[in-house]
Amino acid sequence: MIVSKFFYLVALVCTFLSLDFHRSFGQSTKSIRPLLKVKKTSEKIKVDGVLDDPTWQNTARTKSFWQHFPMDSLKSETSTEVMITYDKQFIYVAFKVIDPKPGPWVTTSLRRDFSGTHNDLVSVVFDPFQDQTNGMLFGINPFGVQREALVSGLSGGSGGSSGFDLSWDNKWFSGAKMHEGYWTAEMAIPFKTLRYQGGSQIWKANFFRIDSKTAEQSSWGMIPRNQSIISVAFSGDIIFEEPLEKPGPNIALIPYVSGSSVTDYIEDGESENKFNFGGDAKIGITPSLNLDLTINPDFSQVEADVQQTNLTRFELFYPERRQFFLENQDIFASFGSSRIRPFFSRRIGIALDPNTGVNVQNPIHYGARLSGRVNEKWRMGVMNMQTAKDASISQPGYNYSVLALQRQVFARSNISIIGINKQATHVFDGDSTLTPGIASNNYNRLAGIDYNLASQDNKWTGKFFYHQSFSTENNKDAFSHGANLIYNSPAVRLEWNHQIVGKNFNPEVGFAPRKDYKRLAPTAQYTFYPNNKIAKHGPGIEAEYIWNETYGKTDHRYTLFYEFRFANNASMNLGVQNEYTYLFRDFDPTRSGGVPLPEGSDHSYSSVGGSFSSDQRKKFYFAAETILGEYYNGDLFSIKGDINYRFQPFGIASLNFSYNKINLPEPHSSGNIILVGPRFDITFSRSVFLTTFFQYNDQIDNVNINARLQYRFKPVSDFYLVYTDNYYSTDFTTKNRAIVAKLTYWFNL
Repeated sequence: MIVSKFFYLVALVCTFLSLDFHRSFGQSTKSIRPLLKVKKTSEKIKVDGVLDDPTWQNTARTKSFWQHFPMDSLKSETSTEVMITYDKQFIYVAFKVIDPKPGPWVTTSLRRDFSGTHNDLVSVVFDPFQDQTNGMLFGINPFGVQREALVSGLSGGSGGSSGFDLSWDNKWFSGAKMHEGYWTAEMAIPFKTLRYQGGSQIWKANFFRIDSKTAEQSSWGMIPRNQSIISVAFSGDIIFEEPLEKPGPNIALIPYVSGSSVTDYIEDGESENKFNFGGDAKIGITPSLNLDLTINPDFSQVEADVQQTNLTRFELFYPERRQFFLENQDIFASFGSSRIRPFFSRRIGIALDPNTGVNVQNPIHYGARLSGRVNEKWRMGVMNMQTAKDASISQPGYNYSVLALQRQVFARSNISIIGINKQATHVFDGDSTLTPGIASNNYNRLAGIDYNLASQDNKWTGKFFYHQSFSTENNKDAFSHGANLIYNSPAVRLEWNHQIVGKNFNPEVGFAPRKDYKRLAPTAQYTFYPNNKIAKHGPGIEAEYIWNETYGKTDHRYTLFYEFRFANNASMNLGVQNEYTYLFRDFDPTRSGGVPLPEGSDHSYSSVGGSFSSDQRKKFYFAAETILGEYYNGDLFSIKGDINYRFQPFGIASLNFSYNKINLPEPHSSGNIILVGPRFDITFSRSVFLTTFFQYNDQIDNVNINARLQYRFKPVSDFYLVYTDNYYSTDFTTKNRAIVAKLTYWFNL
């Protein structure tokens, strides 16, 4: 009890100190915040990437870019020119990008929404509400490939939480043209796809460029090198010649039809053929508040999960991949921490089959989400989803409701609250059939509050939260609390973390793989900037200490490490660590069904490790991570990574791999755990894509083949053909097989 009160006292003190951080550091940034006046045009602009329209000859422009990597506080060595104008319907942005040296430009592929700091690209980030925490990014590369994303959270790079959501899709227009010694690009972004307040005249904005030949990253507003280049905390101002009119209605309908054939060879080997249809609607309630509706959503085109080897005692986290849940997900998913998420959308539409112990898909009947900004200070998110009943696995239908509100305080911080309700909408009769009706004894609820701290210059970031779950079971000690406070300067990074999770905390719509523990995890790191081939390097120390009232100390991990980042964007990390684990239940690390390590045993073990990621601008690049040393009462050799070859501009061939050799003394099981995943991502053009993914995982006795052909015949309108096969890894006997065809079309009304 005394320790718990200490945690709460620390959180309270940090919260009050944060007020002083805002006052003391709020205006201390040395970043240069530029300004650009934007004139309105009455001339028609042909968006083809060729800057020969008369408008561009008379438009204000800027060439003032600052280096962000490998150095900062210096003028960019590469030359980039930006022009911006607007009319009633569009905001136009044009770039002239001077090539610093001869040679080809780098692109991952011709697929839209590419990512990675090794690609040549230019981007603009708009922050119309000037809150310096949320923005909309539009980017293009020399090959004319688009990407757009929502930038959310504090975007503090390594020091703060950030969100970069490439799943956000909207219709906009662009073009790019390669020339001898330079390339040019144009963007025409409809105002009705943007989120802003009618009558506004000043937006925050930033432009940035990544150049593959020099590995330089540069931006219009000066961004410290310890911060992320997408951070909107360091934006400049663009001032429109006239106040912006309120945009017209933004309504889109996205229906789909699909057909599938699924064969389950484990059961009867017979094929089940299905025809399905449904769709989504996107309605702009206001320019900054959107209503998304879905009826009978189908996620058959979603790419298969990248499988992982599990050497831990707890559930692994797999990211959300379904489009409906991804857009604007920061409003719902940013609560708590990575270990204690009160809301995790993958819990919706997934059910546990009690006969096999395996998760299976649970159809979703409908869903609605209202999300966005209410005004300059308030953001909101409301979601309701209804899943189907499945009597074959005794699964009732469930209704999921989520409410999230966020209020900006001070310059860049916010206070957020969340409420979640999972409620059974069907009940079982005596004969085990399901009947409609609210099951009053079958619900799970959660309420929580988060305070997200961010100083004006982003040196101080953090989070403080308290969440309480409610169910028909014991609600005593059904809470989670955590605090995270980070000081992040170019030279010094200090971080304080603590969490307390009660023994009855049960967020059924969240992700909390462990409960009934208290955790301390401070970190300290110092960074040198030598101004040569090594962009930065430095030592650090991490500590983690976990305990509870029943067992006392259950875990610790102490790590000493040294990090390097090279001027060519390669990186390396070396470390040594000592771990302690107390087993409060039996555990078989190999999961082979052998004699487990017994409950009540404790283990102290040490290891060394390292990782290296090569220069991704090269056609051939790789990353590898290895661990060697003791493991519980035995030893472990582990290596994992990926090998890639880019056959530009048409795609990448990759090989993901993981090998773990575990040696334990008799009578416990030793073993070699192998995971291999070759992948081929081919773009025949900017409209036709083929992704083929093989995964061999002997830990779960599975071989998976997933091939997806996508034809984008119109903007954001696609035809998919997906083939999936699963085999046993021991004898390659077929488990199941499926083929799906799906057609979607985007109608703007």
